[in-house]
Amino acid sequence: MTRRIVLGVLVLVGVALVVAFDQSVVRVVVALGACYLLLRMGMAVLGSFARPVPPPPPAGELRKVRIQFRCTICGTEVRMVAANDEVPEPPRHCLEDMVLVAPIME
Repeated sequence: MTRRIVLGVLVLVGVALVVAFDQSVVRVVVALGACYLLLRMGMAVLGSFARPVPPPPPAGELRKVRIQFRCTICGTEVRMVAANDEVPEPPRHCLEDMVLVAPIME
C-alpha cells in the first residue's frame, strides 16, 4: 500500500468516527495516529522477512567460525576460527575424527 492510500483511508475513518459516533476530534486524531504508527511498524517487520538471504561468499573465501573440537582418545582440544564452510568437517587427531564440543557461554 502506498502512504497516500493509507493516510486517505485513515482520514475517512476519522471523519466517519467524528460524524457517526460523535467522538471528540482530539481522541480520534490520537487513535488514528497510533493506528498509523502500528501499521508502519508492522509493515516494516513484514518487509524485513521478505528480503532475500545474502549470497554465499565466493568459493575459496574463508568464513569466520568459532567451533571447538576434542580428541576422544587423548583429550586434545582445537578451536577453529576460520573455515571454508559454515559447518566444516572435523579435523583428525590420533587417527580419529575429533568430536564437536558445545561452546560454553561467554
